[in-house]
Amino acid sequence: MTDIKLVVFDMAGTTVNENNLVYKTVQKVINQEGFSISLDEVLQHGAGKEKHKAITDVLTACTDNIDIAAIADKAFGNFKTTLETAYDEAQISTFDGMQDFFDTLRKHDIKIVLNTGYDSKTANKLLEKLNWKVGNQIDALITSDDVINGRPNPDMIQMAMASFGITDPAQVLKAGDSEIDIMEGKNSGCAITVGVLSGAQNREQLQVANPDYILNNVMEIESILFQ
Repeated sequence: MTDIKLVVFDMAGTTVNENNLVYKTVQKVINQEGFSISLDEVLQHGAGKEKHKAITDVLTACTDNIDIAAIADKAFGNFKTTLETAYDEAQISTFDGMQDFFDTLRKHDIKIVLNTGYDSKTANKLLEKLNWKVGNQIDALITSDDVINGRPNPDMIQMAMASFGITDPAQVLKAGDSEIDIMEGKNSGCAITVGVLSGAQNREQLQVANPDYILNNVMEIESILFQ
């Protein structure tokens, strides 16, 4: 029987299949400011982060513009409205087998928390499109709006732990599709950190953060917890 009492899963690319729509939108709004940033560059430097920081970090890493703050502010303003439209029009789904996986976790009294670099409005829109509800499919949702410090700081995971009276991070597993997800888990002291290949970053990029496991998808965690 596993000692894990809480799992904290990223949303896009980990539990939500949106085909990197958010990062394609980041790429779009940056390039509207006169740049030619590739999607690979966006994924490398922006994956998993609060989206204003993601835009800022992509611009910092990939351009030599000296007015990054002003450009990032403008791009982020455009990002919010552009992403809202994109999500309204897009087909968003979960990955095959996710609901059965959630059911298995809940049968073992493991709390399921989704956390994300999205703001609350975007994250809740995704839940609505999936017909997921807090208290049903998941136990809590924590977004970048809910904390002072986003990833890789431990604030969101610490909030998740506090929500369920968990004081020992050795009872927590963190999984996500980006290096910064894994760093967040390690900075929180999580017993297990997992990178998944279903989203933003590839094996080489995930390995930089030295996760305990790199899996094809989050459902494969079941074999780790209940082997």
